[in-house]
Amino acid sequence: MTKPVFIDEKIKNFKKKITISGDKSLSIRWALLASQATGTSKAHNLLVSEDVLSTLSCLKKLGTKISLKKNYCEITGFGLNNFNFKKNLILNAGNSGTLGRLILGLLVHSPHKVKLIGDKSLSKRDFSRVVNPLKNFGANFYQNKKSSLPLYIQGTKYVRPIRYYENRGSAQCKSSVMFAALNTPGKTFIKAKKSRDHTEILFKHLKIPIKVKKKKNFDLIEVEGKQNFRAFDYKIPADISSSAFFIVITLLSKASRLTIKNVNLNPSRIGIITILNKMGARIILKNKKIYKGEKIADIYVKSVKFLKAINCPSNLNASAIDEFLIIFLVAARAKGVSYFKNLSELNQKESPRLKLGSKILNMMGIKTILTNHSIKIFGQSNIKLKKNIEIKNYLKDHRVFMMSSIAALSFGGKWKIHDQDSIQTSFPSFLKIIKKLGGKIKQ
Repeated sequence: MTKPVFIDEKIKNFKKKITISGDKSLSIRWALLASQATGTSKAHNLLVSEDVLSTLSCLKKLGTKISLKKNYCEITGFGLNNFNFKKNLILNAGNSGTLGRLILGLLVHSPHKVKLIGDKSLSKRDFSRVVNPLKNFGANFYQNKKSSLPLYIQGTKYVRPIRYYENRGSAQCKSSVMFAALNTPGKTFIKAKKSRDHTEILFKHLKIPIKVKKKKNFDLIEVEGKQNFRAFDYKIPADISSSAFFIVITLLSKASRLTIKNVNLNPSRIGIITILNKMGARIILKNKKIYKGEKIADIYVKSVKFLKAINCPSNLNASAIDEFLIIFLVAARAKGVSYFKNLSELNQKESPRLKLGSKILNMMGIKTILTNHSIKIFGQSNIKLKKNIEIKNYLKDHRVFMMSSIAALSFGGKWKIHDQDSIQTSFPSFLKIIKKLGGKIKQ
């Protein structure tokens, strides 16, 4: 366990404007696509976190030219399937499921066997969900019986297009297949349950031949491969998943107001705003605009005295999947019993988040009823903690650490929270921004 933080005082009211780090999903996708483009691409506001640095490290090992400056990053690509590397290459995806799954899609044409490894948390996660469709393209895999890391991939000269049905609502699985389709002659067809669509938007922006038909519960996607595209510049907007923690601490504080500037508000990512507004929040979007196909706006939020419970519609799950831990804290303060269902995917993240979210609420004195895929939370509108709570080493999950910190600052008590280094994977400036809002944290 790394050095813990200590929080023993609730945050006082604040009125601030803040800027959040660049979106992690877009940062990783920009880097991977830039490696396949022709020419030099440049990104401003790239998230400099462990997950993104792992992405750049893997691409360098594959022979991609990368220059990371103080204010921007440059990647020089030489077109599709132009990685240049020696045999016996080992790629380390660290903690990043997005990197691990997406980069496999770019290796279906690889002439050499490549070993993919990750940290303890990533090595527990299921990779069969991308291995199986990538095998259908013709790639060969060598892995353990648990379908987890480490694994080996060796591509084929004879890549063939596939028809793929993605039924989990996983953007990582869908995107891995789309990346494989880039290097595949002919048309790949995907029927995908609704999930975040950053990859589709980037393909359209880059004029990669793609057709998307949006149905009620799924999308039909057609990608035509072997079409080179030019390098592109990108100013990466702020991350809604990182912003979520500050939205919630504002809601749970007294007489506070907050504006978060220039946030990516892709419709497939804003489930948290819809859910919280249904619970009585006052979240307003200002200065709306479209940037390279993505919706961007400033988020304005103010604290409220009354929050109500929710029977959360399952159709919002995919668009809030990374934010449910922090949503659970709002449910803990809401009046009534909140019910969240069909959330088994939460236990496929860096840690079993559904179970851990319930456990942390129980430690706070909040009653829950938990199943393998659902949770009922019995809210206490006047919750005030005076107990000692210690949060330990839950697979070093960054969102568990940040949820615990927001709980401590919002509800009181004396908290000892381990694994502050976990935030380096997605949000290194988290504690710095907390302190800017007036939160007192002892490190």
